[in-house]
Order: sequence, then structure tokens, then C-alpha cells
Amino acid sequence: MRKYSFSRRYLSPIATLLVLAGSAASAQSEDLPSYMAPIAGRTTSSAATTSNKDVLALNTAMFQHYGQAGAVFRRNLMAKHPIILALFSGAGGRFILYRPGMAPLEAPSVPVSYQLVKSVAHSTMALAEIVMPYLDNAADTSWRASLLAYRSQMQSALDGIEAADMPADWKETNRSILRNNIGFMDDCANKGVITVAAMQDFAKRQAPLLKLDIAWAAQTQVAHWMNVLTDWKKQLGDSWDMTYAASNTIYVARQNNVLFSVLAQFFGPEAINKRLLMIETISFTTTPEDMLESLTRIVADRSVGAAFFGNYYLMDFELMGGDARQAIIDESANRGTTPFLPPVVPFGSNQWPTLITPGNGPGSLADLAAGK
Repeated sequence: MRKYSFSRRYLSPIATLLVLAGSAASAQSEDLPSYMAPIAGRTTSSAATTSNKDVLALNTAMFQHYGQAGAVFRRNLMAKHPIILALFSGAGGRFILYRPGMAPLEAPSVPVSYQLVKSVAHSTMALAEIVMPYLDNAADTSWRASLLAYRSQMQSALDGIEAADMPADWKETNRSILRNNIGFMDDCANKGVITVAAMQDFAKRQAPLLKLDIAWAAQTQVAHWMNVLTDWKKQLGDSWDMTYAASNTIYVARQNNVLFSVLAQFFGPEAINKRLLMIETISFTTTPEDMLESLTRIVADRSVGAAFFGNYYLMDFELMGGDARQAIIDESANRGTTPFLPPVVPFGSNQWPTLITPGNGPGSLADLAAGK
């Protein structure tokens, strides 16, 4: 028997509609498989909800496109400009120099004496964290186990301090700090209570010694990185004026940031916020990859700002900030209140990316010692 096959093109328009209608009716009459029953259901969406989702999807997609374009921008940027990353670390920082067409160059670490004095100074801070939640609370001795375990570590550090890699006068100071720590811990353990008076007396005895460690650590760190940058600036020659640099900071280390401040001595005030950038992060440390991505994003956004709004540095600022500022002024007037806002800062400002407005009170440990 001859079998015939039919194509829809041979059906009349009316016949086509009948076939489609029959198919739809058949589909509706079919029961779902039993395995679909637990999850089956009719979906609903209003026109507004669907429209909102479609529009909001554009913003989500933006980040994917930013990432794809950023990879290209980063290659182009690094092919033309040297880049220095100054990354915070517990070892006093990590400096990496990226040069076009060359392997990254990582600088030597800060001398270990920096880490040693910082570690001893931090031990006193950590001890304070152990005891301060339990001041004048004889009923709670849950601190005792942590304190005695830390005392063992403190004793080991004291026993070996003579062989530590630091100058002799530093050793004597740090020996005193550790002895004071252990004496305070023993006193607390023996009495079974941590009194406010004992804590205050301990802090008073340690403060002058801690200030020495802080000063020595700062001097060691600054001298090391200034030597590194002196050498790199010489290596780069005329390319220095095309070099970008960025350091990372968490909020607590933003003011008087050591690494950024050292970089500023070599880049000069005209480079601040242009080729020398401070990138705030949510942790003390971050990766070179994340820093390069952030730096590329900042530089790329500048071109977008110039293309759409005619200003190269506009996108370094909160884009809605100007209009929001005016909105705050207007809303405050409506509420009968006085707006509290910082001075207007022009795009492309070379102002330090930290607090610079003078105020009352001490601004350094030296000021505290002088009673200012």
C-alpha cells in the first residue's frame, strides 16, 4: 500500500486551523504523568511583573558585559602602562610591579624585625581582648583556659627573644613587654578575677614600651618601601609618568595609610586620585587579581564618563551624588531642617582620599604623649 505524507503547505487555511485546534484540545485533555504531580501547577504573572523582570534583567546583564569588556581593557591598559600594586599584609606589605611585556616583579619583603616587634605589641592587644569582657566579674572565670594557654605561648616567646632577629635595644624592650604580659596574666589567674584597677595599671606600664615598638615598626616599613620605590622609579625612567599605582585599605587603616602615603612621596600630589588610587576593601588583605580588576574598572569607567558626559573623572564619584545632594537640600527644606553635607569637591580633585579637615584633639601618639 502506498503511504502518503502530507505537508501543512498543502492544507487549506481552514483545514490548518482545524488541525491546530484539535491538537490543542488533545494536549489539554491529556493528564500529566504522576511523577509531575508534586511540582505541577499553573504559573501566573501580571504584565507589570513580567515587564519589571525584563527591565531589571538589563542591570544584571550589565555586570557580565562589564566583565567581558574589562578583560580586554585590562590587557590594553597593561600593554601600555606600568602598574604598581601595594597590598596590605601582616608582613608589612606586598609590592608588585607590572611592566608591559614583562613578567611581574615582586619586591623583597620588609625585614622580619618588623614582624617580630609587631607580633609582641599585638600580643598585649590580644591579651586585653581576652580579659576585658570579664572585668570585675568574679562569678565568671571562663577566661581562665584561654589566658593560661596564651601564657604558655607568651613564655615560649620570652624564652627565645635573645635569639630573635632584631637589634639588641629592641630585644630589651620586647623582653619587658612579654614579662609584663606574663606578670599580669599570673596575677589574674591567681586572684581568679580581673579587676579594672589591675587592667588600668597594666596598660599604664605597657604603653611607653608599646610606643617604641610601634615607632620601630613604622621606621623599618617606611625605609624598606622607599628604597624599593626609589629603585623602581629609576628602572622605569620616563615610563614613571605613565605608571598607575593602587593600594588597598580597610576602613580602620584608611587614615594615614602607610603604603599609600609612601607611594604619594614618589608620585606627587598631581597623581593622587588620577594615577595613584586608594581602593577600599572589606578585609585587611586582598588579591592582586582583584586589585587589577578594580583598577581597570576605574580607568575604563572614566572613558565612559568622558563619552557620555564630557568629563574624564566624573565616574570616579557617585554618579547620582550631585542630584542626591540637591535632593537632600530640598527635602531638608520641606522638613524644616538644616542639611549637613561635606563641601562640594570638583571632579578630578587631588585631595587625599582620607580625612584632611582640621579638627580638635590629638592626631598621633606623640600628640597624646604631649597632652595635645
